[in-house]
Amino acid sequence: MATMDKIIDYFVALNFSIEDGPKVEDDFHNFEALNLPKNHPARDMQDTFFFKDKAVLRTHTSPVQIRTMLAQKPPIRMIAPGAVFRKDYDITHTPMFHQIEGLVVGGKGEVSFANLKSIMSDFLNYMFGEVEVRFRPTFFPFTEPSAEVDISCIFCEAEGCRICSHTGWLEVLGCGIVDPNVFDAVNYKDVSGYAFGLGIERFAMLLHKIPDLRMLFEGDTRLLEQFR
Repeated sequence: MATMDKIIDYFVALNFSIEDGPKVEDDFHNFEALNLPKNHPARDMQDTFFFKDKAVLRTHTSPVQIRTMLAQKPPIRMIAPGAVFRKDYDITHTPMFHQIEGLVVGGKGEVSFANLKSIMSDFLNYMFGEVEVRFRPTFFPFTEPSAEVDISCIFCEAEGCRICSHTGWLEVLGCGIVDPNVFDAVNYKDVSGYAFGLGIERFAMLLHKIPDLRMLFEGDTRLLEQFR
């Protein structure tokens, strides 16, 4: 996918490694190590496909971050592109889609939210041209503080339109400082880090002005012929 390749090229140029992991995951890697203990209400956000043996189709590529930290020592600069699965299907959600999640880990105090803001802002201008970028506080179990990141609407130049719900802003990714509980789960001591994640199809929809996410999977030749 051209959009995925463009994103990967940006981070590889900054010496991020590309890591991979299994699509069928266990509870520890997909949930518990990411600060989602059993009965945590945030698990309800995942709309997970479960197997009889309690294995799951991974709901994000964050388990690759856990596997990488368990296998390597800091410093770490990695991205994890790949398919993920959730029980959802509408104009902006499909049961299978693709994510790229990133992780940077360094010594204590070496990685800050300022570092995260700088690289995310530069990345979004690389992807979408000159846009305004804003960070809104939010909640993710595996990062604290956490932020949703918006760009000024590329369709109406932030004037307000149907695509941006007349707000002038488009939500594009989530990020934050890695929660200490995640580092405890992988036995990391005296470290700091940030993580981020985005949906590839979401970026493709914005870049190519595709109104319905399902169009990317339905094989309509009228759409596909535009990408020759």
